[in-house]
Amino acid sequence: MQAPAVGGVQAPRGHGKTIRLPQGASLTDFAEKIGANPASLVAIMMHLGEMVTATQSVSEDTLKALGLELDFDVQVVSPEDEDRELLESFDIEYGEDEGGEENLQSRPPVVTVMGHVDHGKTKLLDAIRSANVVAGEAGGITQHIGAYQVETEVDGEDRKITFIDTPGHEAFTAMRARGADTTDLVVLVVAADDGVKPQTTEAIDHATAAGVPIVVAVNKIDKEGADPQRVRAQLTEYGLVAEEYGGTTQFVDVSARERINIDGLLESVILTADAELDLKANPDMPAQGSAIEAHLDKGRGATATVLVQRGTLRVGDSIVCGVAHGRVRAMLDENGTNLDEAGPSRPVLVLGLTAVPGAGDNFLVVEDDRVARQIADKRTARKRNAELLRSRKSSSLEELFKDLERGERDELLLILKGDVSGSVEALEDSLLKIDVGEEVALRVIRRGVGAITQDDVNLSLASEGAVIIGFNVRPERNAQELADREGVDIRYYSVIYQAIEEVEAALKGMLKPEFEEVQLGTAQIREIFKVPRIGNIGGSMVTSGIIQRNAKARLVRDGVVVSDNLTVSSLRRFKDDATEVREGFECGIGVGYNDIKVDDVIECFEMREKPRA
Repeated sequence: MQAPAVGGVQAPRGHGKTIRLPQGASLTDFAEKIGANPASLVAIMMHLGEMVTATQSVSEDTLKALGLELDFDVQVVSPEDEDRELLESFDIEYGEDEGGEENLQSRPPVVTVMGHVDHGKTKLLDAIRSANVVAGEAGGITQHIGAYQVETEVDGEDRKITFIDTPGHEAFTAMRARGADTTDLVVLVVAADDGVKPQTTEAIDHATAAGVPIVVAVNKIDKEGADPQRVRAQLTEYGLVAEEYGGTTQFVDVSARERINIDGLLESVILTADAELDLKANPDMPAQGSAIEAHLDKGRGATATVLVQRGTLRVGDSIVCGVAHGRVRAMLDENGTNLDEAGPSRPVLVLGLTAVPGAGDNFLVVEDDRVARQIADKRTARKRNAELLRSRKSSSLEELFKDLERGERDELLLILKGDVSGSVEALEDSLLKIDVGEEVALRVIRRGVGAITQDDVNLSLASEGAVIIGFNVRPERNAQELADREGVDIRYYSVIYQAIEEVEAALKGMLKPEFEEVQLGTAQIREIFKVPRIGNIGGSMVTSGIIQRNAKARLVRDGVVVSDNLTVSSLRRFKDDATEVREGFECGIGVGYNDIKVDDVIECFEMREKPRA
């Protein structure tokens, strides 16, 4: 039944009917649900004071306001619910083992190493797997996430442990938090000579929130001033009471550098897992798990380090991981060895994906490539709608009038591209935490892995000047040409904190331009004239470049600067004033400095703004 809508526009009434819409839906999507003409909804939105096109992704508040106007109960489906409904439509249950208790088998514990920066997390992992991870990392800070499986002997039985290597500085809080969510047990590294630090307590909070047990590795016991007992006493305040003090937390004194008591730490991890956790999974089902890390490899294409959480992943399986899909072409372990299959708790590098998934995306094996492609396509469409929604600025008439009064919109839009998804996510999380008050805002409208593409530059143009940040990546040639032609700002970084500092400075309006000196020309004094009320004037020959009036100058005598910070205050050719004199011509130059001599050289220069690197 049609009823008059606001402003005389015809649109159906809902009479309280519930409709479900995905995030980033457009008025066209709304119109399809209620059987209306999209143009009528555009007219209603204009009457409500908001200018929206029919195909534009709109916010949840806008959809609900329109629903209220037409008497519909609009429910905006969260990405998680939408994804679950998508998988259910293919009869796929994610996150549960198939079968009963008899189908479950023991699996190795998955461990995350956490702790304060410089307390030796990476060196401890080096000692455990005898590989040097520190070499080649910018600033000596772990920039990426990896996963490794090691073996140890406990009570005469060979046991395996999977380690997830999360970066250790506070800018990577998001990655560390995700690491805790995907693991069974946390090894907290505390330096015996340094004690509990802010990031130590931060790591404890993440582990506690994830509900996982903690084993404390008291590192650097070989250093002078080491006091392992002080560390035990300090951690008591945070609820980690050592077994020798009557508590339940295992403390292990180790030295990563000297390889002292590494076996004892691994044994404590196994014993804690056996005592507090019942780690089982069904290996006889299609594999499911999480992407730990992903990047674009020049020779191999899109690669992802995945952690199998249940089931068994095999070469040839059809897999979907976030917005990526494909057939598993090959699997490699941490040593580069080819594997045919990977069971629960096994981290492997997977080749054969069509795109780079995000760190933390779930992966699952489906029956064939067609299903994988359909799931990935629907997820891609949802992601694109979300990006469009983030890239569009709110366009209510009230806000537009405010912007016109102010003369500009105080919002910094960013597009983030990096070499691996974990770094991009950590960078985004850190940037969004920058707080410089309510007058300016920051929005990330796209994040991705791989080179900066022409599509990224076009998105920047469409969003009226979003800044593109490249973290350990460079633009493709056509993208660079388009950016140069259109004046799109692309900034490059290799250490995450430089990016954070510059973005914060830009938000605060403190990003001062850098200047460089550019020499304009030189002139040699051949004769000196005394002019009343002006002083000495140098009759000069311009020997190179040009001399300009009001330009900066310095006086050089026998190769030594006699006076700096001068200005060409007077410039004449014969009796006429001149704005500039070129090489090979004579002129009279006054620089407001009387101690000039024959054969002195006047250098003329200017300060030009230099593009920031």
